[in-house]
Amino acid sequence: MTIDLKPGDKAPDFDLPTDNGRVSLGALTGRTVVLYFYPKDDTPGCTTQGKDFSALSAEFAKAGAVVVGVSKDTAAKHGKFRAKHDLQIELGSDAESDVIERYGAWVEKKLYGREYMGIDRSTWLIDGQGVIRRVWRKVKVGGHAQEVLEAVKAL
Repeated sequence: MTIDLKPGDKAPDFDLPTDNGRVSLGALTGRTVVLYFYPKDDTPGCTTQGKDFSALSAEFAKAGAVVVGVSKDTAAKHGKFRAKHDLQIELGSDAESDVIERYGAWVEKKLYGREYMGIDRSTWLIDGQGVIRRVWRKVKVGGHAQEVLEAVKAL
């Protein structure tokens, strides 16, 4: 079953452990949420993506938005990853892939002819009422955080 959420749909709720507590969509009501899914802590693309969002975290906050990254890594691993790279964003742990699947980000991938299930690097822009306003799939990291910031400012 493929989940195909699109702009205008209600965003699925989430409540995930972080290295310093929990993060949930319900607790962020009234704020714009940038929810992004990424494959794995401390890999080159994921590290760059986290650093790019962190570099713009003050601008996201000024625009009334909070950035939340989600992967299957544990909350403890997220804490080490955040500390190592001085990341200024929340990282939620979805070890069971529940939220990842509800957003349709658990997909079949192919690499060197091998097929496997993995996380689609994707980003969801959710307004303060919990409505999806924009979706980016198969994200290319370079320039993505800036593009998302511009979309936040345009809301």
